[in-house]
Amino acid sequence: MAKINLLPWREELRKERQQEFIGIAVAVALAAAALVWFVNSNIDGQLAAQKSRNAFIQKEMSVLTEQITEIQQLRDKREQLLERMKLIQDLQGNRPIIVRLFDEIARSMPDDLYFTSLDIKGTQVSVKGRAKSNNRVAALMRNFDDSDWFDAPNLISVKAEKNDYNTFEVTMTQVDPKNAKKEVE
Repeated sequence: MAKINLLPWREELRKERQQEFIGIAVAVALAAAALVWFVNSNIDGQLAAQKSRNAFIQKEMSVLTEQITEIQQLRDKREQLLERMKLIQDLQGNRPIIVRLFDEIARSMPDDLYFTSLDIKGTQVSVKGRAKSNNRVAALMRNFDDSDWFDAPNLISVKAEKNDYNTFEVTMTQVDPKNAKKEVE
């Protein structure tokens, strides 16, 4: 006799394929979820590592900024100390020059001539005084002109006063003979 299969084999086949499809879909969904979780945790790990590196860099930058500030303060202090040292050395070096300058002024004064004021500003020297005659003022000008310590004496004014004295004013430039010889050479 012939066998007739009355069972709904198409429905069973369809059910099998549907279950197979659902199984594959669930497997793909699980694989996709695992992949998303893996990628997300990897990115989160990289982000956390980068944040920790950034925090480290910021901390080191603040330390370096403090060191740079300290170095700049030390440089400024060094410059101030060097300026002070230079000023002190200049004052120490100029001390004998002032003595020599006053000595040269005293040697340049002829008789019957008196200074009423002496003003030194930088290298400019201004002398005011009284003289018995114009010849004394002329002798003073010649003495200043012959001196190695003064350059370009300039007679500003000579006025005759009532008491037989002439008042005068002379300006000149102070010169260091050692430096003047170096410039000539």
